[in-house]
Amino acid sequence: MKVDMQIGEPWTLAGFAEQARYAQEHGYSGVWSAEAAHDPFLPLVSAASAAPRVDLGTAIAVAFARNPMSLAHTAHDLATLSGGRFLLGLGSQVRSHVERRFGMPWGHPARRMREFIQALRAIWASWNTGERLAFRGEFYSHTLTTPFFAPPPCPSGPPKVYLAAVGDRMTEVAGSVCDGLIPHSFTTERYLRERTLPLVHRALTASGRDPAGFSVNLAGLVVTGATEEAMAVADRRVREQIAFYGSTTDYVGVLELHGWAELGSELNRLARSSRDDRWRTMGDLIDDEVLHAFAVVAEPDRLGDAVAARFGDVVDRFRFYAPYEHHPGMLLPAVDVLNLRAER
Repeated sequence: MKVDMQIGEPWTLAGFAEQARYAQEHGYSGVWSAEAAHDPFLPLVSAASAAPRVDLGTAIAVAFARNPMSLAHTAHDLATLSGGRFLLGLGSQVRSHVERRFGMPWGHPARRMREFIQALRAIWASWNTGERLAFRGEFYSHTLTTPFFAPPPCPSGPPKVYLAAVGDRMTEVAGSVCDGLIPHSFTTERYLRERTLPLVHRALTASGRDPAGFSVNLAGLVVTGATEEAMAVADRRVREQIAFYGSTTDYVGVLELHGWAELGSELNRLARSSRDDRWRTMGDLIDDEVLHAFAVVAEPDRLGDAVAARFGDVVDRFRFYAPYEHHPGMLLPAVDVLNLRAER
């Protein structure tokens, strides 16, 4: 299992470089940036130069906010600039954001995503091999790339593509046409083993691809802290984060698998209410059983072993998702443990 780190704030070129150097110096294998309040690609340009030994990925960039040609250029250039270290992590976002925030069309997201990635691969193949670009699909058509607009081939080849997926159809797309999967952090070990990975493996088999070459990249929730007080703060914040995700109807399948569908309904009802204390009240509904299903709970010196015990045989890239204030050095003992395990 490789251990990766999320980068972002402070949002400065110097900040990105410093975070990437920190990751490289302390044993992280890669750094990932997200698309939220800022562009997901710009931090990786600075990180690529500052830390020449770590992988660089987006977790995630919104595919449907772009078109395959524009994204193909960005990903191709980052792969070339980084010497092949760039990993393109994509996600669909939800309808309201795609239509109302990005002003882009929505419809048949799984079918559209499959075609989007197939179009990317066709464009990259045209640039890297010189073959004629003639991609015609249901949603996208790309049939023109003259020498003036075609970049030189990338020496390392096209970047690997990861896809964020929650539902069954998008998970199957990941297994069919992608190099890796980014499960949502609102997942459990049981859901991964019983629902997500069987879907991926069936899709890989159906498409004639080798499961051994497929990667699973998880940002897993963790509750940890150097003191009892810090553990309590982390515990509370993660319960509220689980409650927030659990209130989303698109994620109800995870709760249903565990027999917690009623919890999801109550969380959704509270989230839509006008109560000032609704988020705290929602967090109160997350009992210890639910907390421990969704999060790895352990002190810093035991966290690495706990992560490995839960995900070591099913996840090959892991990021610590700790949505509370903490010193980054707190996670380094776990990074060391997981790196030692990987070397054995």
